[in-house]
Amino acid sequence: MRQARIVTDTEQKRINTYLNTRRHALRDQTIFAVSFNAGLRAMEIAALTVGDAYTDDGTISDVIYLTTTKGGYARRVFVNKRLHTALRRYSACINTNIPHKPLFPSQKGGHFSGNTMCQLFLEVYAACGIHGASSHSGRRTMITRLADKGISVHVLAAIAGHRNIATTQRYLTVNDAMIARAVELV
Repeated sequence: MRQARIVTDTEQKRINTYLNTRRHALRDQTIFAVSFNAGLRAMEIAALTVGDAYTDDGTISDVIYLTTTKGGYARRVFVNKRLHTALRRYSACINTNIPHKPLFPSQKGGHFSGNTMCQLFLEVYAACGIHGASSHSGRRTMITRLADKGISVHVLAAIAGHRNIATTQRYLTVNDAMIARAVELV
């Protein structure tokens, strides 16, 4: 099976520019921020509730606890500064006092399904001319960028929620720049 394409910084800027033109710009920007900064799968993003990201008093959680995951294993997702900023901006357009409501409501007001969330990603990537990208591209991009910065595969597996590091290794793409930096460490 072909892997999702890794998105470059330039392409991410193009995506954000495009998302600004959409009807639900802030919601969609935050969905992409979750994908690229937390590495969540489309079904995990679709299942998020307001209470997963915000505390009872409306502040942003430092950790998101996932119960709906591919393997069925609960896991913790740490909120980095970029995602924190995105969630802070997003809180202006949602009611953070209703914890059971979908974090990202669909046009009908309920949760996105995993499939409709995948379709959202595909639609945005196509509109931006980014071929080969899918709902998994943010996840794969995040994991590869962290590996490029020297993060251990064991830590990457924990971040991704993989129980086997062999699964995580399939996400990684080695490039010439990574190899050149590595040999300079000798």
